[in-house]
Amino acid sequence: MEAGGFVLVLLSLLGTAFSVTFFGGSLHFKPPQRNEDGSFMVAFYSRQNGRSSCQDATSFSCEDGVCSSFRKFSVLQTDRDDPSRGHWCQSEGRSTVTVRSGTRTVALTDSGCCWVSNVWGLSSWTSRAQLDLGIRSDSRSINRCPATATVSSLRFPQNCFSRLRLLAHDPDGDNVRCRYANETEAPSNFTLDQATCAINSAGEVQTGVYVFEVVMEDFPTNNLTLTYGDGSTVSREASNSASQPLCSLKLQFTVNILPSIPSCEIGQVQPLFLSRTPSHGQILHATVGETFQLQAQAQALHASIEDFQVSGPQNVAKVIKDDTPGQAELTLSWTPQIEDADRDVPVCFSAQTNEIQSEMRCVVITVTKAYIEQGKASVVCSEGKMLVVLEKSSIPGIDVNFLKLQDPKCSLTSNSTHIMGTMSLHTCGTTTEDKGDFIVFRNEITSFELANTIITRRKTIKIGFSCQFPKTLSVSSSFDLHASDYIFTESSFGSFGYAFEIFKDGNFTDRVQPNEYPVAVKLMEKIYMGIEAKSELPSVKLFVELCKATPDDNPENSMNYDLIKDGCTKDETLQVRSSSSTSFNFEVQAFKFTGDFDQVFITCTVILCEAESPASRCAQGCLPDDPSRRRRRSLDRETQGHYIIQGPLQFVQQDNGDRGDLASNRGNVAEAQTHASDDRGEDGGNRGDVRVSSGGVSEDGLSFRSLLSSNITTAVFASAFLVAVVILAVMVRYYRRKKTTEDTNALIEDDEHS
Repeated sequence: MEAGGFVLVLLSLLGTAFSVTFFGGSLHFKPPQRNEDGSFMVAFYSRQNGRSSCQDATSFSCEDGVCSSFRKFSVLQTDRDDPSRGHWCQSEGRSTVTVRSGTRTVALTDSGCCWVSNVWGLSSWTSRAQLDLGIRSDSRSINRCPATATVSSLRFPQNCFSRLRLLAHDPDGDNVRCRYANETEAPSNFTLDQATCAINSAGEVQTGVYVFEVVMEDFPTNNLTLTYGDGSTVSREASNSASQPLCSLKLQFTVNILPSIPSCEIGQVQPLFLSRTPSHGQILHATVGETFQLQAQAQALHASIEDFQVSGPQNVAKVIKDDTPGQAELTLSWTPQIEDADRDVPVCFSAQTNEIQSEMRCVVITVTKAYIEQGKASVVCSEGKMLVVLEKSSIPGIDVNFLKLQDPKCSLTSNSTHIMGTMSLHTCGTTTEDKGDFIVFRNEITSFELANTIITRRKTIKIGFSCQFPKTLSVSSSFDLHASDYIFTESSFGSFGYAFEIFKDGNFTDRVQPNEYPVAVKLMEKIYMGIEAKSELPSVKLFVELCKATPDDNPENSMNYDLIKDGCTKDETLQVRSSSSTSFNFEVQAFKFTGDFDQVFITCTVILCEAESPASRCAQGCLPDDPSRRRRRSLDRETQGHYIIQGPLQFVQQDNGDRGDLASNRGNVAEAQTHASDDRGEDGGNRGDVRVSSGGVSEDGLSFRSLLSSNITTAVFASAFLVAVVILAVMVRYYRRKKTTEDTNALIEDDEHS
């Protein structure tokens, strides 16, 4: 009897130890609320990952005794593995804490035992978060912390791990940076991209369980002032990572590296998310009291998708369908409660087979009390552009002047019944995503308030729209920078566009064709470029305010060279050629950046003005180093400045003395190699017409040099050399044998005479 009781106690203790196995955890906050007495109510949600059972209560506490009360609510299990296996689970608990008045920052900590067995032998763990309680000058509210989470168990075969993207969404739009916690070392052969919060492999990763403790910190993107309850203020500089972060929280998780498997082919063995699945980092919207649904679809043609791991809120329901061979669908259903209002809820999910799991994708669900107006919008997708049309009657009281696309420089236009916006697939903040079976182009219409507005009487508008194209169709024009039709929409100018082209000569009529990009050029030769504006308005004028060169397609690259700045020519070789009011043609001598760079991209900022407006930026012209002379932009007289980009220019090896315009060196590198073998005349291999360059090389000299440099010529010379060697060897052998015969005959004759 005593032995039986001892066994029961032992099993109970083992069960307790089993349940507290720690796989990691995360913390996210609701926006803190200030009470009438100056204290703060801070509500937060903690998630814990573990094995088998995940309903243990958390034990967070306040540091420095700044909290007057602490209230913990129920902890509920939100997801778990098949009970027969019991490999992973996750729970979420909600807590509120009252922070005393006069407090500037509050820090919350929790600790426990025990980490799952890992390569470092770590056991105890500590979770911590700290947030600033100052009122921001930009939003007039308390700072909100980044939202993040992970699924319970992350596991990858040794040969299949390359990148793990972490969710790092900041509701205030701050810059989030990630770093390893001070108390942990960086796992071997793993690197952390601090800007994107992605973990990458940096060599062969050994098998075993690795513990990750990543600290996420947010820094303002614009200078701001924090005001505290006692009236004091603190200034924070934009993106100054050396200053105190506005919020700091720790994300803890494990990565289990398993032995290698024969294949990691995505979509065949490793599950691939298809187009119905939300994008990583996408913002979704839910309303208190209404059921929200999220759907994901994964494909693994040569494996069986057994389950989806989910990190989500309490009371989320998971349904999995696998009716289609090689595919499985996940549907998450959740009805937010009143306590979830104003909450940014992180949701992560991953499809898994017996041996491998898909990438982890995470989204954020923003919960509101009042329904966010969605409206009735239709989207017309065509090659290179998309048109969105919104019915005014579906959103009463809408004001087009307070709507924008993802790029704030792009607004919309309207008539009496509809609001419209037209944009090319690479402008106005349109994002591109490879969804496995589709390419998706996505944008969003949102409402905004003026910077100094204290009250509002307008509804919040969020209308997402997208165009998707099957991969079997050709949508290359949306990716290639040479497809230079840029389309924008602004409320007072309607839809307008720009064409940015590279031309073959100074006539500016024969443009470089899309299949000739990247454009092969040589140093010092002339490059001919032209910009043309197209507008629905009858009388407009184009103004090029800036043109700069960069070694890549990032116009914000710190390595750049000004060709035009403030409307003034900066490069001594740049010459503006004959242009109309809606076109701008120029030539410039080719150059490259010093160092290991062989490409150049040209980015220009362009503005469209009413032709007869004396107050527009177009009328002001060149304003060298004198911003004070610029008049305030008149919304009905000119557009915003928009970036347009062209390139790349690909630099090829410079021939001695060879200098000329672009037409004398047409085509890309592959085309030049083709000419070397194919451009032959009827005379049995001589090159066709060759232009004389301005460097003074003669046609015969250039032909002879081309002849010497061609692959065919090399082969001919090599063959001739081998034939000559063979003939020489035969002749040597012949004369040797002849000499031997003569010597033998001479000896015979001598013997006879003797």
